[in-house]
Amino acid sequence: MQGVGFRYSMRREARRLGVTGWVRNRHDGSVEAVAQGPAEAVEALVEWSRQGPPGARVTDVQVEPGEGDYTDFELRPTQ
Repeated sequence: MQGVGFRYSMRREARRLGVTGWVRNRHDGSVEAVAQGPAEAVEALVEWSRQGPPGARVTDVQVEPGEGDYTDFELRPTQ
């Protein structure tokens, strides 16, 4: 969901939870993210993403294993 500050809100929530990784908008209107951290914290971020910030309309959340080593949770350009 774009236009409601989803990426910024997700970064704020990830940092609050101690999760690292990244988030970006996609040209098709979806949002893609990679999250790394303690399992409980990552799961909490996934649960948060099912609703997102006020104004968001989330219709689907897909979770897949990912790779990487991150030191912060960053915003990435649309792809």
